[in-house]
Amino acid sequence: MNVALGAAVTLLLWALLAPAAAAGAQSTNDIRLEDIEKEIARTVERPYSLGGFLELQPTLFGFDRDAAFHRLRFLDGDEGATAAQYDLKLRLEGSYRKGIFSLFGRADALTTQGDLDSESRINLLEGFASLKPTPGLAVDVGEKVVKWGKGYAWNPVAFVDRPKNPEDPELALEGFYVVAAQAIRSFGGPLKTVAFTAVGVPVDTDVNEELGEADHLNLAAKLYLLLFDTDLDAMLFTGGSRTTRFGFDFARNITPNFEVHGEWALITDFEQRPVDERGRPVLRVADVMSYLVGLRYLTERETTFIAEYYRNGTGFTGAQMEDFFRFVETSDATFRSTGNPTGIRRAITLAEGAYGRPNPLRSYLYLRASQKEPFDILYFTPALTSIVNVVDGSFVVIPELTYSPRTNLELRLRGAALVGEDRTEYGEKQTDYRLELRVRYYF
Repeated sequence: MNVALGAAVTLLLWALLAPAAAAGAQSTNDIRLEDIEKEIARTVERPYSLGGFLELQPTLFGFDRDAAFHRLRFLDGDEGATAAQYDLKLRLEGSYRKGIFSLFGRADALTTQGDLDSESRINLLEGFASLKPTPGLAVDVGEKVVKWGKGYAWNPVAFVDRPKNPEDPELALEGFYVVAAQAIRSFGGPLKTVAFTAVGVPVDTDVNEELGEADHLNLAAKLYLLLFDTDLDAMLFTGGSRTTRFGFDFARNITPNFEVHGEWALITDFEQRPVDERGRPVLRVADVMSYLVGLRYLTERETTFIAEYYRNGTGFTGAQMEDFFRFVETSDATFRSTGNPTGIRRAITLAEGAYGRPNPLRSYLYLRASQKEPFDILYFTPALTSIVNVVDGSFVVIPELTYSPRTNLELRLRGAALVGEDRTEYGEKQTDYRLELRVRYYF
């Protein structure tokens, strides 16, 4: 066991055992109702809150050494059939409220040690100030996740948010630096609520540079209506960093246990540069549409089903993706036979861009089933998730077991099996499978 892993285990054990020891030390004293009431009162009056979690996650990767993305990742050598990685994460999030003014922050400190990478970093996920001069008006300034869209795995209308990881969509995202104002008003009758949100998103070489072209101030807006018990949103994004785009989403409970939702986005003048099998790019500019339709159903036995279909208008066709894979194969063969790295370096650049993003093709199906406390096992939830590439038929299957044996402690065991033929998305991924254990202690 290396030093980093030993330190991670030590910290985790301390986090788990210290509360138990404290509880044992207090067990000899009587718990009085007035003491509980005083503590509740102090909590309500506190202008601040602080919490977070400590997480240890070991992961085992099983490589597909014939896959295109494996060849690009390990161009200079073969790292073997498997690799292990150990992640230790500390998340802190807190808030402070004083009158009409409040602050919120969320940050991660992460250390990764393993066979492939070793790094440590601190990420500020969110950090913004909020001013609420009246109950129906709020202004936020700073790094913030805007959270537009109704989809679970994908959000094509999230114009000012980073994309989710569809294999783990509940992971916290990093925000962009924005200035946002929201006004809300309630009514009687069929139209119960109206809200308008305006967002300013500056882009410079050091601010929000991932959003698009620098030296622009972009504007986004959303109009929300709660009409006939249906959530409706209309969105707009415009500015020089990205082309203008329009969006619409909805969500409605057909019955208390059955919900349907959808999203639609139009992106104007979208530029795409697919390459042919020789790596030559072809510029294509067009207005494209992306959309999502989905449902969530909860049975009487507390089984939750989620299904979503996602049409990615910005994605590649199956033929375009096959051309990229052929280019990787040709470039890799040329490099290994002649030592000429020109083609393979070009392929690596493409893989780091649009071809290597999550779900780069045009049609996907997301399916998830989870069962709360089967066989009367308290705090235990098994689940099964699959993402299917409708274009080429490849897919990933993710079984999952989540268990909370005690307060504030969560254990999650997940696997992932990637299945696909040659020159398909999941068939050419870097790994064939992975297995991970996540241990979280909340405080």
